[in-house]
Amino acid sequence: MGARWPASREHSTAWSDNPIRAAIQRHFEARWLLEMGGPVTGGHALEVGCGRGVGIELIFDVFGADRVDAFDLDMAMVRRAQRRVAQRGGHVRLWIGDVTRITSDDDTYDAVFDFGILHHVPAWRTAIAEVYRVLKPGGRLYAEEMLAGLILHPVWRRLLDHPIEDRFDCAEFTEELERVGFGVVSTREHHGHAAWFVAQKGEDDALEV
Repeated sequence: MGARWPASREHSTAWSDNPIRAAIQRHFEARWLLEMGGPVTGGHALEVGCGRGVGIELIFDVFGADRVDAFDLDMAMVRRAQRRVAQRGGHVRLWIGDVTRITSDDDTYDAVFDFGILHHVPAWRTAIAEVYRVLKPGGRLYAEEMLAGLILHPVWRRLLDHPIEDRFDCAEFTEELERVGFGVVSTREHHGHAAWFVAQKGEDDALEV
């Protein structure tokens, strides 16, 4: 299953597995990403790091996907997500997985969703390359991320446990998206602390890493 995400991914569950966080995702962040990148009507989507399944619901209800695959490193979270989306039946597939080694074929998905996962991953550049690989040509990445300005702030470092080496700002994340072949459709940044990205895989599908 490849390299594990750091322990901080589990320590941050109290924030990610939180009704306030879920409400912010549903009423603000998902709507912003929809405005930035448009719907995925009838498409096949992947969520990396699905937690308890809130993002899966948003991909269906806000973005209009027909099928959603999703994974998380934490078996307990995968089980919670399974219970949450059980009524979706065969339209959802869940597994335990690693974003730096996604167990899906090349050119599989119309969209990939990252609701605040890659800043937990030391090898975040590898994760971006993996997302690129599994997207179909013309497919889109929708990403919401915490930036170095927040992660490295001395107050937040005491409250949240994240990797602190090689963290990215908005420009660095954008540069890496472009380096692997994405065309950046839209970005939105909040005071150097958080950012939202929509990026599209090139139609020529030429990945150089």
